[in-house]
Parts: sequence; structure tokens; C-alpha cells
Amino acid sequence: MPKPADIPLHQRRDGLDPVPELSRMSTHAPLADDTGSGVHHWIATGFEEVRVILGDAERFSTKPPADSPEIAAQRVQVGNLLHYDPPEHTRLRKMLIPEFTARRMRRMEPLVEEIVAGRLDVLEGAGPPADLMRHVAWSVPGPIVCALLGIPRDDLPELMRILDVRALGNTGKKRIAARAFDKYLLGCVAHKRAAPGDDLIGMLLRTHGEELTDEELAGVASSFVAAALENTAQMLGLGTLALLQHPAQLALLRERPDLMDQAVEELLRYVAVVTLASPRTARVDVEVAGQVIKSGQTVGCSLLAANRAQAAGAPRDTLDITRENTTHMAFGHGIHFCIGALLARIQLRCAYRQLLERFPGLRLAVPPHELRFRPLTPQYGVEALPVAW
Repeated sequence: MPKPADIPLHQRRDGLDPVPELSRMSTHAPLADDTGSGVHHWIATGFEEVRVILGDAERFSTKPPADSPEIAAQRVQVGNLLHYDPPEHTRLRKMLIPEFTARRMRRMEPLVEEIVAGRLDVLEGAGPPADLMRHVAWSVPGPIVCALLGIPRDDLPELMRILDVRALGNTGKKRIAARAFDKYLLGCVAHKRAAPGDDLIGMLLRTHGEELTDEELAGVASSFVAAALENTAQMLGLGTLALLQHPAQLALLRERPDLMDQAVEELLRYVAVVTLASPRTARVDVEVAGQVIKSGQTVGCSLLAANRAQAAGAPRDTLDITRENTTHMAFGHGIHFCIGALLARIQLRCAYRQLLERFPGLRLAVPPHELRFRPLTPQYGVEALPVAW
């Protein structure tokens, strides 16, 4: 477990909350010089500052920063939209958007309901107490993303094992796991190119098969698998934790299930599982908040600080599921807004609703100070969430 001093200020939390220093930073220095950290030149923590930077794809690049074009090309993950700028980004996203319409995502709701119900059966059989992360949060998104991409569900355990290893530090095992993951997905694409199904990859091959390489399709699948599993799993766990730590809000949601849509948006804002957006690099000199970000300088954008800073109508760190028109950047902003946001919302609504209906006495099974958080992965999370009912 890293020490607090080893974690950059813009990533530090106290449980679910930003540390007080980060909150003060977003208020008094929403765009701060960060050259001393050796990571980025600037850190943006204010809501407007982050929104402006993430929304400006003309003057800010999302390609991984590098000292030379050759190194930059090596760092780009083929098929990962977050590594693309227009026009490459525009080309690929235009192909994907028709597969993520509201109508197509709603077709997955019965499957989501079935998977959530089955995992709650497992949770009930395992406890109380039982680990919500192990039995529910980590186990719901996998079968859903497999169905979306047309990956055999029987392959999921091995894929999860590979992803667990791939999440390790910069080790030989991580590199081997990454190669195994890429090889598996390339094999899936090759199989589907010969016999496209009705899944996402199959539909892309039917409509754009001659325009897409196997590597691009495998990269698209890779980015979806990693984001869908990690982000949704941690949001299921930390969103539940946030409700359990705010019993008045939990009681209100039980009393008024019609607030579920608002509750999901408020939990997304409050938790901010993805603490940082992908870094942006200025293409030209850009003035933001009265300061000049010079061409070639990088900016780290704290989604956690920005989401908490902009909560209008209530004290900054208050969880309020009655908040209307919640504005947040939990799914990013601008051209890189998460293309799978609707499917994530469907899973969250279904899981929270079924969980609260099934376990009316749901509570933490350990004192909050015993929970262990994962602060230095791309997604903030909790190792385990023991619950009772």
C-alpha cells in the first residue's frame, strides 16, 4: 500500500473524499503550475478549467505525451479512442456510435437484470457477512461486456486472470499478460471476420470490415473490456459504500425509488471512480484562467476535484440524491466523452435498485477505517467491501 506522501496531491483522497488540501487547491488555484512534480506541467482542479481543457480538442491533444514523434507513435494503443485526435478519432468514433444508441443499449437491460439477480443470489448464499466486491461488483460487468463484444462467457475467468496480472506494476508478468490479452482479442477478431455475429465486433465487421484492421478492432475491444470491468465494478462498490455512509440518503432512496436516476448521477459525481482524465498536451499556447499553457506542455485534469467543486446549491462535499440536473464529468467531457456511458448507467441503476430491494438491512460488516482502498490505479477503488443485512 503506497504512503500518502507517494501519491500526487491531485490524486489523494480520504476514503471517498478529496483531501482538504485538494479541495483548497480547486478553490484557490484551479489551474496550478505542477512542474515540480515531474509528471505534468499543470494541474487543473476547477470545474470550469477542466471543462474548458477537456472540451478543446483543437488546441489540446489527447495522444500520450512523448519527447519525439517516434516515441509518441509507440505509446498510442491502436483502437483506443482516448489515444486518438481528430481526424483519426472522428473516423473511428463515427463507426462506433451507431452501436451505442439508446435503443440498442436498452435491448441489454433484460440480460443486465438477469446477471445482477444471479450475483445477488451468490452474495446471499455467501453470507452474511459477504464481500460485495467479490460476489457482485467484480462479477456483474464481465458477462455484460462479453455479451456486448461477442466474447464467449466461458473465456471470462481466464480474461479476468490476465487483466489482474496486467494491472500489476511494470513487471515481466505484466508484459506477458498484455501480450496474451492482445493475442486473445486478435484471435477473436479473426474468427469473427470469417463469421460475423450480431455483437459489436460482428456489426462493425459487417458495416466497416474493409475500413478496419484486425489490430484496430482488437484495440477497440481491449479498451472496452478494461474500462467496462474496472470502472463499472468500482462504481458499483464505491457507490454502494457512499450510500451506506450516508444513511439518510439511503433511507430516502428506499422510500423514493423514483429518485434512482438522480441518485446514479449524484453518485457518479460524488465518487468519481476515474480520478484523473487522460493528460492533455497543448498544441499551441493556450490561455486558461488567466495563465498561459505553452505549446508542448501537459495538463493533468482532476475529475474528482472538478466534480466536487461544481456542486451548486449544496455544500461542496454533500451527497444529495435529490439534486436535479447534476452536472459532472465522471464520463469525461468533449469528444472523448465515454461512448459506453449509457450501458454503464443501465448497470448501475439495475444493480443499486435490486441490491436495495433484496437487502433492506444492508450495512457495512466492518468499521469504515478497516476498508483498504486502491489509490494508484487508473480507477480509484476498494479492495473488498464486506456487508451484512
